[in-house]
Amino acid sequence: MKEFEDIVLEELIPQRPPFVMIDKLFSFDKTFTVTQLEVRADNIFCKDGRLSAEGLMENIAQTCAARTGYINLISKKAVKIGVIGAVSNFEIVRTPKVGERIFTTIEVLEELFQITLVKAVVRCGDETIVQANMKVALMNIDMQG
Repeated sequence: MKEFEDIVLEELIPQRPPFVMIDKLFSFDKTFTVTQLEVRADNIFCKDGRLSAEGLMENIAQTCAARTGYINLISKKAVKIGVIGAVSNFEIVRTPKVGERIFTTIEVLEELFQITLVKAVVRCGDETIVQANMKVALMNIDMQG
């Protein structure tokens, strides 16, 4: 099994620059996955020096993708493409500023067939800045490397 620092994100997620909204997989277990992102001015979802709500939602979705990608990587299976099925209880306390580092945690609440329901929390330091529930459906389409 690879150490998290040795993992190339392109092995885990189907997105490619400039649409990548996570910098690294920070931790993983069966229930919780954490990713990290440093907000940069050249991020396509940055507006007026802040990461937009759309960028935060995509960050959560890519954290889900990194979780699934990591499971497939360690199982030696092809990474599948996923789509956001639903978002609920999306609450933004504030959007992160350029230069801030955010940590996104997803907690798997339920998995049934190819659909996963997660609770997501985005933190900046000790401050919770976003919470949401997201349902992600895996398609039967392999990611192209």
